[in-house]
Amino acid sequence: MNDPQLPLIPVAHIHGEPMMSLPLDLYIPPDALELVLETFQGPLDLLLYLIRKHNLDVLDIPMAELTRQYMGYIELMQNNRLELAAEYLLMAAVLIEIKSRMLLPRPAKVNEESGEDPRAELMRRLLEYEQMKLAAQQLNVLPQAERDFEIVQVLIENTVRERLPDVSVEDLRQAWLIILARAKQNKHHKVRREQLSVREQMTHILRCLKGGEYVEFGLLFEVESGLPKLVVTFIAVLELAKEYLIEIQQSEIFGSIYVRANRAITAE
Repeated sequence: MNDPQLPLIPVAHIHGEPMMSLPLDLYIPPDALELVLETFQGPLDLLLYLIRKHNLDVLDIPMAELTRQYMGYIELMQNNRLELAAEYLLMAAVLIEIKSRMLLPRPAKVNEESGEDPRAELMRRLLEYEQMKLAAQQLNVLPQAERDFEIVQVLIENTVRERLPDVSVEDLRQAWLIILARAKQNKHHKVRREQLSVREQMTHILRCLKGGEYVEFGLLFEVESGLPKLVVTFIAVLELAKEYLIEIQQSEIFGSIYVRANRAITAE
């Protein structure tokens, strides 16, 4: 029988109004009231609910009152033909044991171990469960994929563009020194006067590059023609680069330098 001192708990709510008893002419399937048990996610959840509902101190639990309320919920679930999990019945046994231990008289002198509060382990489990429950609620508030927003994936096709290293003035200087070193190895003593023109050499270089293909920088210089022509040729290369008539590239750092005519010129 139900304890008359237990607070009446509604078996259901209809449009916000509590229903204290089931209608006699209404057929309810045996599994229809399983939602009552689903409100609590275990015995600790039920204990925490009772403690917070009746403003009890979790650090100083009145075991008699808490056990009475817990057993009232257990009896209500059994009356409604709900299948109780074994962990709920186990927690009922634990509460009764703690209540019994607290009713036993304590000796005048007890050591530290035997004088431990019988409620200590239960209080620790309740506090840990409450912390985990609050953390889960905070995580549940965070936006979740497929619940609060959809994940959209966009496929963008990228073409890989080869980026060659820029040619610096120092790279050109080093290439020029190599050409001078090669020229010194081909010295001759024939003296003659030559009329050298930078513009004519620029035109000559553009003719050599009219195919539109890269040509190695050193091949533009005729080492056998002597140092004066080499200087004119180098100046002609610099002028062509200054006027954007040729492109100078380097395939890798400290690698060979290549020259080709500007594509706008070859297209014409």
